[in-house]
Amino acid sequence: MKHRHLDVLIIGAGLSGIGAACHLQKKCPNVRFGIIERRERIGGTWDLFRYPGIRSDSDMFTLGYNFRPWTQTKMLADGPSIRSYIEDTARDYDVKKHIHFGLKVLSEEWDSKKCHWTVTAVNEKTGKEETFSAGFVFNCTGYYKYDAGYTPDIPGLKNFKGKLIHPQHWPENYDYSGKRVVVIGSGATAVTLVPAMTDKADHVVMLQRSPTYVASVPEEDLISKNLRRFLPEMVVYRMARARNIMLQRAVYRLSLSKPKAIRRLLLATARKQLGPNVDMRHFQPTYNPWEERMCAVPKGDLFKVIREGKASVVTDHIDTITATGIQLKSGDHLDADVLITATGLDLQLFGGAALRVDGREISVADTVLYKGLMLEGVPNMAFVFGYTNASWTLKADIACEFVCRLVNHMRAIGATRVTPTDEEGCGTDMNFLNLRSGYVQRASDRLPRQGSKVPWQNLDDYLRDLPALRFGNLEDGYLHFEGKNLRGKKQGMLGALLGA
Repeated sequence: MKHRHLDVLIIGAGLSGIGAACHLQKKCPNVRFGIIERRERIGGTWDLFRYPGIRSDSDMFTLGYNFRPWTQTKMLADGPSIRSYIEDTARDYDVKKHIHFGLKVLSEEWDSKKCHWTVTAVNEKTGKEETFSAGFVFNCTGYYKYDAGYTPDIPGLKNFKGKLIHPQHWPENYDYSGKRVVVIGSGATAVTLVPAMTDKADHVVMLQRSPTYVASVPEEDLISKNLRRFLPEMVVYRMARARNIMLQRAVYRLSLSKPKAIRRLLLATARKQLGPNVDMRHFQPTYNPWEERMCAVPKGDLFKVIREGKASVVTDHIDTITATGIQLKSGDHLDADVLITATGLDLQLFGGAALRVDGREISVADTVLYKGLMLEGVPNMAFVFGYTNASWTLKADIACEFVCRLVNHMRAIGATRVTPTDEEGCGTDMNFLNLRSGYVQRASDRLPRQGSKVPWQNLDDYLRDLPALRFGNLEDGYLHFEGKNLRGKKQGMLGALLGA
């Protein structure tokens, strides 16, 4: 069994993990860090998902890192381009050498006497276990199970004689030419798959139980494209980033304060792009905008293929799956050669690893979240969970900045541990995600709780989180620092953090 000791251990080498490594490289130059990655390549989500048309559902000027510009013109980028962006970032910041590939994390255990974490991982090829110890653990594993997506218990699913696919595990080089395709679902994956598959499929049907808000966005950022002729790349990037952040916040706040007006605007835009021959009931949700995550489509590509008759939408409930398709409760039957269950993700934190503090199993659902990135009562650990109402990386970047500040502060004061402590009992029964989406409700018993006030509330607001995480006082009365030489003079090489 191999063993390695590090100052900071990052779990995951996707968008968040590579970003965390780059931030550490820049802001904590004396920190010895490592990265554990289960897959054999950098990229995380953008390496795992390979279904037709895979793309971001957030604009790349905010999904990109705050320290490295996105230089292409597309607003919503395809998966391979995003993976290349992450890979190039890792190369430019020389962090790839710190990654240990092919290791699945089994457990993370804190020992107060040794004042460090022991992380146990298994090499999935050889079956051999490896251990790492670290003064601080930074979980960047995303929020869902990589092993399998969520598929509801659909009656008769085993009866189907055609091809059954979940988008999370798309068959390599699968040819759907001339086939009748039914995509079950109406979320971001479904609205991406449907227009992408009309290039070869005979016809594509999106079968939904209830409609989702779908907003058309520009395919390219023409403002940035023109500004690049006169201004440096980073200046153009920051301008686009600021512009899109303000636009996102404005739309979100208006959706909460003026839901009827935003609903009318979204439906009017959809109606205009769909044309007069498409039944609008398929695009009229029963809930208000942003009570569930909104879907974005570049240049209205979903509306276009429906308008042209290459795809269609059916709003109904499944009675049973038959050998040749789907029997609906309305009595209609959808004939299909291919069924795609775009039915969502199965939420999971920390890559499914067991979490223990001094031998005590931590139930995440019994903890309260501090500033959206640390767990109450769990020392020297943070994790990244991006925004649900804006780009993931907006939160990931400032979470990484906060962790760097925290590590440097501990070093400066000689602290060996830091623990978020809720002495006022602010915890509530609400999970920390401000959405009523099905995938959130299914996983509520696996998610941390929100508190009744800041810093235990998940604000989901970049403009409030930014000053709090980038500049806020670390000695705020909620973070409890302990260790030798507390407030003593600065120690080298994070010796204090490691309890050395």
